[in-house]
Amino acid sequence: MASECILIVEDERAVARGLQYALQSEGFEVLCAETGQLAIDLAKTRNPSLILLDLRLPDISGFDVCRQLRKDSLRQPILMLTALDDPIDKVLGLELGADDYVVKPYNLRELIARIRSLLRRAYGELSEVSQGQVITFGEIILDLEQLRVTRLGQTVYLTPTEFRLLRYLVTHPDKPINRDTLIEAVWGYDSDASSDRMVDVHIRHLRQKLEASPSDPQWLLTVRGIGYKFQSPH
Repeated sequence: MASECILIVEDERAVARGLQYALQSEGFEVLCAETGQLAIDLAKTRNPSLILLDLRLPDISGFDVCRQLRKDSLRQPILMLTALDDPIDKVLGLELGADDYVVKPYNLRELIARIRSLLRRAYGELSEVSQGQVITFGEIILDLEQLRVTRLGQTVYLTPTEFRLLRYLVTHPDKPINRDTLIEAVWGYDSDASSDRMVDVHIRHLRQKLEASPSDPQWLLTVRGIGYKFQSPH
């Protein structure tokens, strides 16, 4: 079986080399890009399993890279690396489609553990579903075997994190679920991002992609003071 491929997007060569050596020693295949445009090109042509994306790049920002990759329907996990301990930057990264972020300086062992967790949940746990399990609500079909979502017959492109979040809510219908429970179920660890921001941003993305009226959702409802719930069809 081929090793999983990690794309490192980092313009500081010493940092990139250190990450490359550490990941290769863990058995990963590694690609490196020093610019945002090269990162976009490699992501499209080499289809890495996960992207480690620094925000500060010499040509375009990591935010722009993330935005472009999601616009082009590339769905692999994106883990942002940032030296900016600024909540606004963190939330913006999530808004643009990043799955999570790590603030520099980071512990290398913890970073590798985070990578393994994202990969396991994106490619391992998502495939552990019942054969033929399909859930339909309204105009939306959620195929848990094919890992596919359609709305009005058209494919809806979800990131692995968005898919896990939707699956968890839909398979626990009509039950209010707090944000901490969703963080543990979907991300599987204590993220650097606050649970409120992490979950809220991804719920907003799902509503934009699935709800006829995202501001007045029919399926993914807010439970004030608790979190969210999936409103099953009656």
